[in-house]
Amino acid sequence: MRVAILTLSDKGSRGERVDASGPALAAWLELRGCTTVASAIIPDDHATIVATLSEWADTDRADLILTTGGTGVSPRDSTPEATLAVIQRAIPGIGELMRLRSMEITKTAALSRAMAGIRGQSLIINLPGSPKGAVECLEAVWQVVPHAVEKIRGDQSDCAGKY
Repeated sequence: MRVAILTLSDKGSRGERVDASGPALAAWLELRGCTTVASAIIPDDHATIVATLSEWADTDRADLILTTGGTGVSPRDSTPEATLAVIQRAIPGIGELMRLRSMEITKTAALSRAMAGIRGQSLIINLPGSPKGAVECLEAVWQVVPHAVEKIRGDQSDCAGKY
């Protein structure tokens, strides 16, 4: 599976903070046979997020596009709104499952506004900005991600009994 990782961080985009979430996700995905084909660190800016997600999905750069950061309640956290502006179809169950599993670890997970959806043939999933939280949330939903990607990419096989 081809994966693109987009880190949303004002400080990271200015070189004032080292991105640990993107590399943590890439390492976790590599162990599962995935290839990181693109990564970037951009500011928490709605228009920049929309432009990057749209370009990556519209050029079929990746089967799976992960964002890390900007899913909380701080004034600059705009990843879910930018994702909503980009996706063509929402998959609310992915965000719900991440929050449910994360709340077993930390109650502040209830403040996450992460979401997921489809644009073109790419699955886009918002993850938290911390390396630990990003990996834990991806682990929480990984059971459905490969199947979702197969279906989004046009797999016509019957799902009954497959999972």
